[in-house]
This record gives sequence, C-alpha cells and structure tokens, in this order.
Amino acid sequence: MTIFSRALRELLSALSDGKPLDALHAQWSHVLAALVRNYPADACTLMVSVEGGLQPVAVLGMDEEVCGRHFSLQAHPRLAAIAAHPQVCRFPRDCALPDPFDGLLDADLTHVHDCMGVALRDGDRLLGMLTLDALVPDQMADIDDEELMAAAELLATCLRLTGQLEDTRSRLNQVLSPEESAPLQSPGWHSPAMARLYESMALVAPTDLSVLLHGETGVGKERLTRYLHERSRRCNGPLVKVNCATLPESLIESALFGHRRGAFSGASRDHRGHFAMADGGTLMLDEIGELPLSQQPRLLRVLQEGEIQPLGSDQAIKVNVRLIAATNRDLAEEVAAGRFREDLYHRLSVFPLRIPPLRERREDILLLAGHFLEDNRVRLGLANLRLDISAEQALLAWHWPGNVRELEHTLSRAGLRAMGEARPESRRTAVVRIGVAHLDLPLEASSSHDIPGTAMLSTPSRPQPAVDNTLSLREATDTFQRHHIEQVLTAHDHNWAASARALDMDSANLHRLGRRLGLK
Repeated sequence: MTIFSRALRELLSALSDGKPLDALHAQWSHVLAALVRNYPADACTLMVSVEGGLQPVAVLGMDEEVCGRHFSLQAHPRLAAIAAHPQVCRFPRDCALPDPFDGLLDADLTHVHDCMGVALRDGDRLLGMLTLDALVPDQMADIDDEELMAAAELLATCLRLTGQLEDTRSRLNQVLSPEESAPLQSPGWHSPAMARLYESMALVAPTDLSVLLHGETGVGKERLTRYLHERSRRCNGPLVKVNCATLPESLIESALFGHRRGAFSGASRDHRGHFAMADGGTLMLDEIGELPLSQQPRLLRVLQEGEIQPLGSDQAIKVNVRLIAATNRDLAEEVAAGRFREDLYHRLSVFPLRIPPLRERREDILLLAGHFLEDNRVRLGLANLRLDISAEQALLAWHWPGNVRELEHTLSRAGLRAMGEARPESRRTAVVRIGVAHLDLPLEASSSHDIPGTAMLSTPSRPQPAVDNTLSLREATDTFQRHHIEQVLTAHDHNWAASARALDMDSANLHRLGRRLGLK
C-alpha cells in the first residue's frame, strides 16, 4: 500500500494547497495506477459521483475520451449493481447485464469477459466507484477481495476528505450554507491552459467583480458564464443572457433598460428590460464588442451608478446585477481604433479571462469528444458509440477553426453517418464505430505528417509481422501491439515516456500494456 498511500497523500496535498478538482487529472491518474498496478486487469476506471451518475476522473487501458462520458446508474445496470453491493461485486462470465465499457477498451475488439467493481461510500452515500475489466474469462479470479476492499475504503476516505475540502473552501469563499455549495464536479481539463483558466474562474466566481470573457467564436463562452454564475453567491438568482449583436440599434435601450407604456410608438405596455430581469443575479452581455458606440454611455452609467432609468420614466431604479461580458474581438484594439469607449472597457474588464482556442489545448479534444459521443449515443439510441484510431488521429490533427462548437457538430454528423451504416438489428447491442470518413474533415486532417506519433507508421521500409492464421483474434492483436511497441521503443532508445508521446498514449497506460505483453 506504500505507493498507493503516497499517491493519496499527493492528491490531498494538492487539494489543501488550493488546487481545484478541475485541475487534478494527473493526481487522480497516479492514484488509480498505484492502486491497480499489480492487478491483471486490462482496463480500470476511477469514477466520482456527479449529477445523478458517475464520471471517470482517471482511466487505464481506455482512451482518454472516456473521461468525458457521463455514466448514469439508470442506463448502466452493472454500475447500478456495483453501487448497491456492500462488498466487491463480481459478475459471472455469463452475466446478461451489458457492460458499460464494451467497445471502449484500448485492446478490445470483442467484449469484456471478466468484470468486477467496488462502490466507494461515505456511510450510505455513494462517493464514487472503482471498476476493473478483463478480456479473458476469470482473468481476475485471484484478486484478493479483502485487499481490494481495504484499498477502496482508503480511496473512499480520500474522496470524502476531497469533498470536505472543496465544501469548506466554497463556504469560506461564498459564505454559503452547505446545501448551496457547488457539488463535486466532473473531472477537469487535461490541458494546462484550461486548468489555469478554471483556477482563475474558481477565484473570481464567488465575488461580484465584472468579468470579461475573450475568446474566438465557438470556444464555449456561454458555458463558462454558466459556470461562473453557478459558483457565485447569486446562483439562486436569475442568469439572463443577451446577444448584443442581435439587438437593433433603435431598440437597445428598451431591451436593456426597459420602457414605460407610451414611451415611443408601439410601446403598448411596460417592459422590464434585461437589467431588471437579472436583478439579484447575473447578466451576460454576449458579443459586447458589437454594441454601438452611441449606446455605450448608457451602459457605462448603469455600471457606475448601479441604477437604470427605463425609457419614458422620470425615476431611476436600483438594480443589483453582476455583469459578465463576452466578446470575440480584441477590445483593447477596438479602443485604440476609436470604436469602443476606453472607460467602459475598463469597467467591463475588471477581471479579464482569455479562453484558449481548441487548437491550443489539444489535450482536451478527446475529453470533449467523449462527452459529445455519449450525448449522441443516448440521442441515437445506440448501445455504444466510439471513435476508431484513425478518427481519433484526425480529430487531434485538425486545427478546429470553429472550436468546441465545430467539434460538437462534427461528431453529431459523424455519429449519424456511422449509425446509418450499422445494421438496424445490431444498433442496440454492438459498438458503432466512427471512422475518419464519417468525420468528413478536410484531407489535411487525416495526413499522417500532421498527427503526433504517426510518422513511423508510414515508413515503407519498416518490417511488419507475418500473418499467422492459426492465432486467435486476441493473440493476433497482442502480437501486433507487442511488435509495434518494440519498434517504437527501439526508435526512442527504450525511453518509455518518449515512446508514449510518439504512440499518443498516456505513459501509465503504456507501462501497463507493456507489462501485460511481457515487454517489462
């Protein structure tokens, strides 16, 4: 337990240092790797309870996109059975319950044949879950249940302390009651850029400071606004969103500040306006850079005085609104060009946050893909929906000018195309795989020279293993993987970290696969 205990201490130390859960992917992965390092499992997950289901915070033997998926207990009866079991839950090889990870294992070309798991609890409350899967029947029969339960209890204690630290920090920052505190969140971003962004958002969210979100179209400014609102003191108040680019110039004052009946032609009744609607909550002004220069002084006065005056009224009304502005323009450049008031710019950007485009955080592409794949699996009524390796490489190679929104729409279309090619009778039982052709990305997205770790795959002189028709599918797969990893290790002087990067794999996953294949 020494290595496992050390990994737990590192996790708790990072939390006590103020690092939010959203930035702890590496620590969660170290905990899982240390816990199962000597177990003969082909894949493992460590999941935490969130939003009525389970979300992986670390995986081994599976693609990182699995961390973007949400597994509801209602939709996955095996997970529900583990959650209800008081000890280690083992499933017989002929169990009819579908396995949630069928088709998701790195080496899996058929199905999981050995499955077990243990719920992580604080009394009767489900905190999370540890699952182990293997492709060979009875492969994990020799795992000691008492030892696994002892490790699970330590892990549950760690999750409980994690929740307490998060809850304490939330209450100290927000002065909220425990039931108002934000729940344990899903795993965070894998990229350093997004981890830093979420650390900054966690810092500013409990305050009433105005925030300026700057980022390209499609990076998720609306989602981040919702995150800031839900983590603030105003989380029980309204969140009102206004797109300034869609407001006709003649109606901007009325839309934002309201009007009284008869204030202008067509004003047949009183209108509250978006600031009044957001009183006690948060107002998001999207595309703030599109606000006409002529209308900016009224907005500046509201921010300075904290009051509005509806059109046609001679009385000012106090409003208590936290403002979050968003733009894909560089407002500093707009100020220099005379298209935006400098005093308004400084009022809006009390706490500016830049949202990095997707091309600057490629580590998050598969995480986001997993989330969108799960959404589409449910929407299309499929047993499972996943990417094949060519599709993963194409996603990682493309530069995503439309950012997260483009990725979401690309996977929605690809999922529909892949489903159309699958036999109707197999959609509820088989794994539907998205290939590179289903993505319909420009050709350069599939070019091997653009994809990390694939340069050697196209070398014509590279020897390939001979085909042995006597091998089973599992044996043939192992033979190919063993040969390919040996080649990559040789090319990188047996540096496992460098080889993992070349293979576009998590280093812990490569070490684990190497042990199973007899390379370590």
